[in-house]
Formats: sequence, structure tokens, C-alpha cells
Amino acid sequence: MLRLSPLILTYSFKAKFVIGKVKFNTTLVRIGTKTKAMDTMTKGRPLGNTRAASDLVPPQFDTAEQERKHRKQRLAAAFRLFAHFGYDEGLAGHITVRDPEHTDRFWVNPLGVHFAHMTSADLVLVSHEGKVIEGNRPVNAAAFAIHSSIHKARPDVIAAAHAHSMHGRTWSTFGRLLDPITQDACAFYEDHAVFDRYTGVVNETSEGEQIASGLGSKKAAILKNHGLLTVGKSVDIAAWYFISMDRCCQSQLLAEMAGKPSHVPHEVAIKTRDFIASDLAAWASFQPLFQFITRKHPDLLA
Repeated sequence: MLRLSPLILTYSFKAKFVIGKVKFNTTLVRIGTKTKAMDTMTKGRPLGNTRAASDLVPPQFDTAEQERKHRKQRLAAAFRLFAHFGYDEGLAGHITVRDPEHTDRFWVNPLGVHFAHMTSADLVLVSHEGKVIEGNRPVNAAAFAIHSSIHKARPDVIAAAHAHSMHGRTWSTFGRLLDPITQDACAFYEDHAVFDRYTGVVNETSEGEQIASGLGSKKAAILKNHGLLTVGKSVDIAAWYFISMDRCCQSQLLAEMAGKPSHVPHEVAIKTRDFIASDLAAWASFQPLFQFITRKHPDLLA
């Protein structure tokens, strides 16, 4: 059994859904839970929310080509979202996704294309050895050095995201882990690392290998004096963790400016992390953002 989001959705892969009195089938999802508070808000009317069940679980693919198209579109959407949130910074920043057929290759943004203009057709396919397989634009050397090392070291990682976001890079100067001061920050509790050996722009694979080693088996790393790095089993997951982590950095920076924030107790932080930071919960959290950005910029899917 897996859980989905703070809405407390549990499901089995047989597509039979039950949450207390909330019942689901493979075609429609109808939320029928009723409490006194809800009854007051709806004045006795049923909530009547229905959604296609397929919206609530990651898609499955019949061919590698179908999955490749999906991954590239999600990657382009992630770049548009990074631009929307202000994570673009000149030539800095990169997100990669492993090719579903040739797993020793990954798709990455070309050097010099603004995140806000990225389409799936712009993406470049690069091998772990640094050879451009598809695409006619150069690739950021740091992108190759960091991401090739991560994809090699972590076969479980499908996507990785790194950018010089304002709050992430500001928090990185402390060389500290995020504290569990909010529910959202608990998602990273005891599941992120600090890489504290900043030696300048990452141009060599040996430096990328050090970052991959520092990341270890965790889902995120704070690169001291540099920025944030997140990984996941899909673009959706890696991008969501990056967006959420940057906001957590902002939250802690603001909290520490105001005083000394309290911490969520260890046991509660672990329990919260396991609930809100499963792969499915992270994937689901990205879906409203994908809907938003594709409606705003449908050309990114080209």
C-alpha cells in the first residue's frame, strides 16, 4: 500500500481505492467522506468531486518511445516552471532525465536556451561518456560533470535537478541541513545531505563524482556556497523536491530572521516525512504544477 498526498489517499496497484468511507473505482474517483465540518461548509449537499482515476497514478507505457516522449515533455515543463519561479540564472542550472531505452544516456537542456523558452524538441541526448547523441547545441560542462556522475552512481535515479535559486543558494552559505521546523521541511528530514567542499565551477567529472558521493542514497543535497540538488524516480519527483526544498530554505531564512524557530520532534518528523515524501506523494504534488504550466505554455510540448 502507498499513500498519496495530505489528502490521505491510499491505494493498491489493483486500482481498488478505499479511504474510510471514500470509495474509488478504476474509472471515477468520488469523494464522499462527510463530517460535521464539511456538512456545515456544503450545507448538507454532497461534495460530488469526481476525477479520472488515471489522474491519480503515474502513467504506464507500452513502448520506450512513448515513455521517452513523456519524459521529455515533463522535462520541458520542469524548465518552464523553474523559469516561472525565478530559478534561471544566466547559463547556470540544469535538469536531466535518463533515457528509458538507453539507460546510459540522459536528456538535458542545451547551453544558452532560456528555461522559459524550453521545448521538448530543444533537449539534447548525452551519453555518460560525454558524447552528444541527439541535438545540435552544446551542453553545459557542469551539467555533464554533475549529472553524469549522479546517473552513474545511482541507477535508481531517473531525474536530477540543480539550479542557483535565490533561497537555496543563500541557505547553502551556512553549510547546514534544513531543520524540521514546518510540515513541509519534514519531507527532507534525515533524507538530505550537505556537500561542503566548494572548489569553484564544476568542470571535471571527478568533482561531479564527489558530489554524487556526498549525495549518497538521499534525495537531496545542499551544495555549500552553490545551490540545491534533488533527485527522483521521475522528472515530476525531482522537480517537485527542488521547488519544495527552495521554499523550505526561504521559510527557514525568514524564521531565523525573526527569532529561534521550534523544531518538530524527531518521531513526528519521521512520521510526517514518510507520509508526505513518498515517491507517489511527490509525483502527485507536481501534477497541479504541470497542469498550470502546460495550460499557460502549451508550446512546451512541441
